Amino acid sequence: MDDGKVVPTNPQVYIESQPEKRREALLRLRQTILQNLPVGFAEIMQYGGIGYVVPHALYAAGYHCNPKEPLPFAGLANRKHYVAVYHLGVYADRNLLEWFAEAYAALNIGRLDMGKSCIRFNNISKIPYRLMGELFAKMTVREYVQMYEGTKPKK
Repeated sequence: MDDGKVVPTNPQVYIESQPEKRREALLRLRQTILQNLPVGFAEIMQYGGIGYVVPHALYAAGYHCNPKEPLPFAGLANRKHYVAVYHLGVYADRNLLEWFAEAYAALNIGRLDMGKSCIRFNNISKIPYRLMGELFAKMTVREYVQMYEGTKPKK
């Protein structure tokens, strides 16, 4: 069904299609992620937002839920009430999660609003860009694939 909405074809178009008050935060988060993302991950449009994935060239098996898709690692999206950063490394690696929660608390910028892999920023003026860069720099493609292989459902 065509609802008349334009589906963004690249990250820049996606950011430009968001409400003006969120564009700068999304742009700055994207730049932070790209500056700190280890070699091998790729940026694509995925799941209605910007995705960071392990391409099939590095992990031919793809995502177990749909092997035609590259293995998801992280995402960036504008939601109705917040800007969301999804990071599957935080979801699957308890040590990384504990480090992130402690580092966030040490900033004294408010309560961490987080789901399993979703870090929600309701107040875009309090996004800890440096910390987000550190988070993205902490896991290589190889480490992520090894962790994924150890946690994915068995057939």
